Amino acid sequence: MSFTGISANRQELLQIADAVAREKQIDKSVVLASIEEAVQKAARSRYGADHDIRVRVDPRTGEMTITRYVTVVPDEELENEYAQRGLTEALREDKDAFVGKTYDEVLPPFELGRVQSQMARQVVTHKVREAERERQYDEFKDRVGEIVNGTVKRVEYGNVIVDLGRGEGIMRRDQSIPREAFQVNDRIRAYIYDVRRETKGPQIMLSRAHGGFMAKLFAQEVPEVYDGVIEIKSVARDPGSRAKMAVLSNDNSIDPVGACVGMRGSRVQAVVGELQGEKIDIIQWSPDEATFIVNALAPAEVSKVVLDEEEDRVEVVVPDEQLSLAIGRRGQNVRLASQLTGWQVDIITESQDSERRQKEFAERTALFQEALDADEVIAQLLVTEGFSTVEDLAYVDQMEIAAIEGFDEDTAAELQARARDYLERFEAEQNAKRVELGVEDEVLNVPGITLAMAVALGEAGVKTVEDLADLATDEVRGGFEQRGAEKVRVPGALESFSLSVADAEALILNARIAAGWIEAPEPEEAYEESEESYEEEGANDAIPEQ
Repeated sequence: MSFTGISANRQELLQIADAVAREKQIDKSVVLASIEEAVQKAARSRYGADHDIRVRVDPRTGEMTITRYVTVVPDEELENEYAQRGLTEALREDKDAFVGKTYDEVLPPFELGRVQSQMARQVVTHKVREAERERQYDEFKDRVGEIVNGTVKRVEYGNVIVDLGRGEGIMRRDQSIPREAFQVNDRIRAYIYDVRRETKGPQIMLSRAHGGFMAKLFAQEVPEVYDGVIEIKSVARDPGSRAKMAVLSNDNSIDPVGACVGMRGSRVQAVVGELQGEKIDIIQWSPDEATFIVNALAPAEVSKVVLDEEEDRVEVVVPDEQLSLAIGRRGQNVRLASQLTGWQVDIITESQDSERRQKEFAERTALFQEALDADEVIAQLLVTEGFSTVEDLAYVDQMEIAAIEGFDEDTAAELQARARDYLERFEAEQNAKRVELGVEDEVLNVPGITLAMAVALGEAGVKTVEDLADLATDEVRGGFEQRGAEKVRVPGALESFSLSVADAEALILNARIAAGWIEAPEPEEAYEESEESYEEEGANDAIPEQ
């Protein structure tokens, strides 16, 4: 665009604006506004930066008007004599003058010098580029989650730059399918997973490794998915190797797995072909977490599932011969199942589970033998009936013990008496240990802290109320810490007590109140807080983290 003389042919100016608007796919008014700003800067450079000069281009005729404005201000606010006039001086020349009144003067057209012309070109180029970027962002920000077709423009260090017609996208190396190579001018299909507004322009982030890409491919191949009859609940992928997809049918007459596979596998094969031979396991989604996890571990068979909702972990027991199949090559099967369900999956064999149960049975039997001074048969009977601790036995209804085959009321009374004697001796020993560890008496006064907990805290170096108040939730109950690609278990001071998050938070809160760090909440506030905590906990239980 030439700016040698701004008195150039008016129609030529409009034609240039039209051409730029069409080429950059932006509104013509944006181009004209950028020309106005460019000439305005050039005019201020010519007449002085202090002048209030404004430029207007008529969008119908192309006529350009350069106008200088002077505004009337109170005498005490006069700061710029070129763009302002004091009220007293203005009244001398115009008796109708008032604060805020403006006087304008149309300036004659002028030829731009080399520097002014270059500056004008830069302003227009910058404004047009900004408008083009804004147009691209507005167009693509609502297309996140769509599949787009494009042409490979260039490849830089493994990152593929894709021409999308009305924009340019980037597919980073980690978002492409391994061993998949693209050349310039290759046609490519990709998934928009993010659109970011950045200083260098909108970044349209593309992916062929994203789970959403596979889901959208199925929506294109399976009419029932496109129509919403079949819902894709979650997807887990090891790009280029294997994937798992959970599906649900909203129509009982339609089998979601069969519909996605298609006649003789035609539908799934079309997706597999686009994903460079990636093997896809399509499984039935279930609202029951245990059933869903069992389905997700297919083709391995599962004997038993034990859920730990607090930790979002699940222990899965499989037959010994199914262990390698359940884990998969390099842990692929269990890793994908974990991603698909949102649960951390731990797999053990039936023999390992049996050994563990036998060990627990033996430990509990030995505990009852020692605590009650009873023979092995009686101890085993108690364990078999579900008693796991001496406390269970000491404070249960006596008739429950008497109802055990071979026991009577006298036996039950004697066992409970022995259990209570043992607990009293144990409590005295624990208290002595607490004192020896240096745990202060005030710690026992914190609501929720038991004697056994006080001993455990002392062993962890927590000896005062202030020490307890200074702990974080994970330091109390244990948790997981991300170290590189792995989650590592971090032990907690009271980990053996299996406290919930709410219980641990309550202990810390009570300790901080006892230490005088904070004031105890009013009863109503405490009630509202517990309700919110319950709702959040319920929501987290209902929707496992993906």
